[in-house]
Amino acid sequence: MGILGSIAGVLAIVANVIIMLVIVQFVLSLLIAFNVVNMSNQFVSTVYEGVNALLDPLLRPIRRLMPDTGAIDFSPLVLIVGLNIVIYLLNRAAYGVLI
Repeated sequence: MGILGSIAGVLAIVANVIIMLVIVQFVLSLLIAFNVVNMSNQFVSTVYEGVNALLDPLLRPIRRLMPDTGAIDFSPLVLIVGLNIVIYLLNRAAYGVLI
């Protein structure tokens, strides 16, 4: 497998963690929007702000490049698709079948 395979594996794990954080942010924002959970709850507020603080540096450049779509934010979807493409290309490069 070699060192490139190990690096690809570590980067794939990091990308999968980021994808999970995007999903957590999405579900939590839906729960907050439909008043299932309340932002006055300190735990919910801390988790939501923490996830937003982690993802905002990744989502901000995507939001700047994308056109304004109103109330729907497609930047998390673009981030997930982009990370999956990166994982795919890294795995292909690690095993020597990039073409």
